[in-house]
Amino acid sequence: MENIYTNLLIPLLRLVGSMCAGLLIASLLESLHWTRLVAKLAAPLARAGHLREASAASFALAFVSPAASNSLLAEAHARGELTRRELVFANLFNSSPSFLVHLPTLFSLVFAFLGPLAFVYVGLCFIAAALRTACTLAVGRLLLPAPEAGGLFPAAQKKQGDWRETARLTLRRFKKRISKLLLFTLPVYVLFFALQQMGLFTAAERWMAGHADWLGFLDPKSLGIVIMYLLSESGAALSAAASLVDAGALAPQEIVLALLAGNILSTPVRALRHQLPSYAGYYSPALALHLVLINQLCRAASLVPVAVAYHCYAF
Repeated sequence: MENIYTNLLIPLLRLVGSMCAGLLIASLLESLHWTRLVAKLAAPLARAGHLREASAASFALAFVSPAASNSLLAEAHARGELTRRELVFANLFNSSPSFLVHLPTLFSLVFAFLGPLAFVYVGLCFIAAALRTACTLAVGRLLLPAPEAGGLFPAAQKKQGDWRETARLTLRRFKKRISKLLLFTLPVYVLFFALQQMGLFTAAERWMAGHADWLGFLDPKSLGIVIMYLLSESGAALSAAASLVDAGALAPQEIVLALLAGNILSTPVRALRHQLPSYAGYYSPALALHLVLINQLCRAASLVPVAVAYHCYAF
């Protein structure tokens, strides 16, 4: 019972709470007709990638609330204002702001274990996130049609009512959307919790760990870090890395490279375990899986050249 309370109910309540808050923010912005104002903050970047104002607004919102950012994109897609292809690019466009939102937590965790070495590892992860955003804009400019003059939203804004009317409209939109969010998020999250308790993820991670012989470019002693990254959360890998640093068994650059390798290899299971239940609350199950797979594949693909470049530079 304690396991269900600690590992299911508390994380699920935290997830649903953050998603509801993001949904409420997005509904309020839409009711106040502030989406255009928010979009202007990221308009120059969005125009460079042939992305429309909904994508620009989502990018700007991602710095404050990734949940609100996803909600805005989902609503624009549901209204037919963003095509499926544009939605994929808009989702990838948010890589950098989404990373920055979690940067303080990530940095404090890594610094607690590795000290100043955290600047190197977290810095490389940020470079990979920025690289994803830059590549998204470059490819989007090639594959997406240039938006028409005036962007996604009409130039004339609706007359803003009083705060009471705004609150009524916001709550109406929130109630309409929250039912869909809970309908998909709750069963998907519970399903993945059950699969985890059955050992499915552990079996998959052990299989991946047992087929890591091709990582010959790593020092054999650093393979423990990679395996811990696969078998558990990043905290276990950081703990293993800290013990090797304290013992002087590995050079700092070997520690960083092992953490990057573990980060890349743990991407598939982490995506299904953590990101898919969240996305299922905003998009249809098939679309949520599609976005998560593309997002995580691009995430891993951006980390690979960063790791290779670091290997060439450090060794």
